Parts: sequence; structure tokens; C-alpha cells
Amino acid sequence: MTEQNYSSMRAAMVESQLRTSDVDDPKVVAVMAKVPRENFVPAERRAMAYIDRPVPLGNGRALNPPLVTGRLLKEAAIVPGDKVLLIGAATGYAAALLSELGAQVTAVEDEAGPESAVAGLVRGPLSAGASAGAPYDVLFIDGAVEAVPAALVAQIVDGGRVVTGLIERGVTRLGSGRVVAGTLGLSSLADMEMVVLPGFAAPERFVF
Repeated sequence: MTEQNYSSMRAAMVESQLRTSDVDDPKVVAVMAKVPRENFVPAERRAMAYIDRPVPLGNGRALNPPLVTGRLLKEAAIVPGDKVLLIGAATGYAAALLSELGAQVTAVEDEAGPESAVAGLVRGPLSAGASAGAPYDVLFIDGAVEAVPAALVAQIVDGGRVVTGLIERGVTRLGSGRVVAGTLGLSSLADMEMVVLPGFAAPERFVF
């Protein structure tokens, strides 16, 4: 497949997946129209780079659909200079988009995660984050989790933004919120098909 083919597919993604589904931030649309997503999927799956479903990366992991990435970026409301803690770096696509938006990205991927194009990638448990670089202005969890661990919340500045996927009663949803006085308040925004990240089981609750 030629570069022209990929460029056409990228343009179609913007028009048919993003603009029709509430991804209306011009900066987000511009960077997603610019960054070649096909460079962030396995070579044998490049033809799938712009489909509206997760792209398998191996070892049970996948790259989120473009719409999910676009909505997360829109809700994150990145401004140049923001320090972003990216959880679930995968192959580096979200990190590349965040960098294009002017963010300073610290990306975390677990030891079993896919090969990544992110420079300075932090390898370790996703739920632990990267405390050495804290505090961060934005927590960007690139996938769905049952709960956002306190260890990650503690690495975000007061008033910092959080975007993530949430697993609620077996359904994955887009979530957005802020950290205030060390407490995270999240709201569910929309049901969306997205990848589930490992290592984020909700804590058990006592039943009386």
C-alpha cells in the first residue's frame, strides 16, 4: 500500500469517524490528520490502521480505535507545556499526538507491553505511574480501567485533568474529571468500545 493510500485513509478517518462523532477541537483534528497512524501498528496490520475498531498488537493488547483517541485528546484539553502522564503507551501513537499538541509526555508501559516508539519510555506496572517526574498537569489513561489507583492520582497537580476509559458493569465508557485536594472526581461521558488495560482491578469492597 502506498503513502498516498494511507493519506487518503487518514483523511477519511478524520471526516467519517472524528468530525461526525463530537471530535470537534481543531487542534486535535489537525494532529490526527497529520500523524501517520500506520507507523504505530505492526507491519502485517497496517491495512487496519484506520479502521474504527481496536487494532491487535499481540500479547492480548490492542491500539484504541481512532475515535477513542480523539475523544480522550479533546477532553484532555492539552495546552502547550502541559506535563502529561500517559498510562498505556502501547506503540507510541497517543504519545506522538500529545507531543504534537505541545505536551511534555512521560509514557508508561508494562514489561509485557508492545514495542514502543516512545523515547524515554518508563517500563513498569501501569498502575504505579512514574512518580519521579511528578507532579503532572494531566493524567491520560489510554484504555479502560475498573478504577484509577490512588498512586496515580497522587502524581497529578491540584486541579489537574484526568481522562480515561472506565469499566462499569461490563461496559467501557469514556471518563473525564479533575483532581481536587487529592481526590479524583470522574464523570462518565459516553459508552465507547476501547481496549482494557491490565492491572487495574477495582479494590474489593467489604460487604456487611
